[in-house]
Amino acid sequence: MPKIRANNITMNYDQQGDGEPLLLIPYLAADHACYAFQVAEYAKHFACISLDLRGTGESDKPDGAYTTGDLADDVAAFMQALGIRKAHISGMSLGAAIGMWLAAKHPDKVQTLSLHSGWPKSDFFLKTVVEGFQIMAKALNSVPEMIIQGIFPWCLTPELYAAKPDYIQALAGFVRSRPAQPLAAFLQQSNAVIGHDALAQLGTITAPTQITFGATDQATSTRFADPLKANIRGSELLIFEGCSHAPIYEKVEEFNQKTLRFLQRHSSARAAAN
Repeated sequence: MPKIRANNITMNYDQQGDGEPLLLIPYLAADHACYAFQVAEYAKHFACISLDLRGTGESDKPDGAYTTGDLADDVAAFMQALGIRKAHISGMSLGAAIGMWLAAKHPDKVQTLSLHSGWPKSDFFLKTVVEGFQIMAKALNSVPEMIIQGIFPWCLTPELYAAKPDYIQALAGFVRSRPAQPLAAFLQQSNAVIGHDALAQLGTITAPTQITFGATDQATSTRFADPLKANIRGSELLIFEGCSHAPIYEKVEEFNQKTLRFLQRHSSARAAAN
């Protein structure tokens, strides 16, 4: 996989497809491969660039506190190092939190913003959930096993577990196949989730924005829909029925079609044609 130096760290990434750049920012504890089901479709229309954030995958894992704002600066520096002036920015969960800061701090770099299962400011409930992940990760001394035993049930519906146990096992196998995040790096990254607060910055976001949630998500539920939509001017809201925190795995085809439709509607090529 290619690597590049940005913001004083080495960052790992993958690039597939041609066209306008579409940057995919991973969620908590995940590396670039978490968007495999999306890249397969998106890369038919865009140059998809998926990266490993600081502390994950094959990117550097320096000591010190992480914030979502700092991680957004990493992404901006990554774009600069690759010579990407402007890109469509998409992220789920932590990736969405980072996307908010990127659009607020580096608006000239963001053509569109896709916020999936995001939240503007961590509340007491979300902090408690993530602190539980931290406790489990320490007890298991394994971030991958914590993801499978602890995070999966928050991200996938009981109905999916009941109907497709083999699919759940396949996703678990996928997690175990990826480079394991060190416990210390997970704690740093999850502390960034706990401390996330971009609420005051939302009003500065000017890029066309799509906001999506899973209808039955509890961690970042639709309680966050109104503050996001009300504060990001002109943003669009989409709810995926029958999904929890990860529609990217529960309703792959529907998620890809509806998010791709937004991206294509706001592409430079479409604008030029009109």
